[in-house]
Amino acid sequence: MTSTRTRVPSHTADEVNRRIARDIENSVRYFALHPDEIPERLRELDEEWDIERAIEANAAALAFTGVALAASGRRRWLMLPALVTGFLFQHAIQGWCPPVPILRRLGFRTAYEIEHERKALQALRGDFEKVTTAPDPAAAALRAASDVRAQW
Repeated sequence: MTSTRTRVPSHTADEVNRRIARDIENSVRYFALHPDEIPERLRELDEEWDIERAIEANAAALAFTGVALAASGRRRWLMLPALVTGFLFQHAIQGWCPPVPILRRLGFRTAYEIEHERKALQALRGDFEKVTTAPDPAAAALRAASDVRAQW
């Protein structure tokens, strides 16, 4: 079984993965030249839906629709939530289900990809200077843990 971090990218077309990585690099380059705009971009990243959230919302909406239609007397609609939950389980195990290629092409990123951009922007902003300038490794470790905890 692939790791949680790599399971979606491993089931994504290479050109889509490259585009997403290039977009992250371009974003970081842009904000290196416009550091005053970093706080707004970090707020945008806080609100960005990762692909897992999009898949969960899609599955919930389709399953609810199937149950509601079945409740109106058309029992055959129960096949829809059964199919959707099967695909959702497949995604949990493998990192792939039918919406993944579509959502990736639409630009939905993994939580790791979003966090990659966030950490690069925070480093540009100087958020980790206190860690790298700490007088000893123990102080650096405590500062790093404290800074990360404060951001969550």
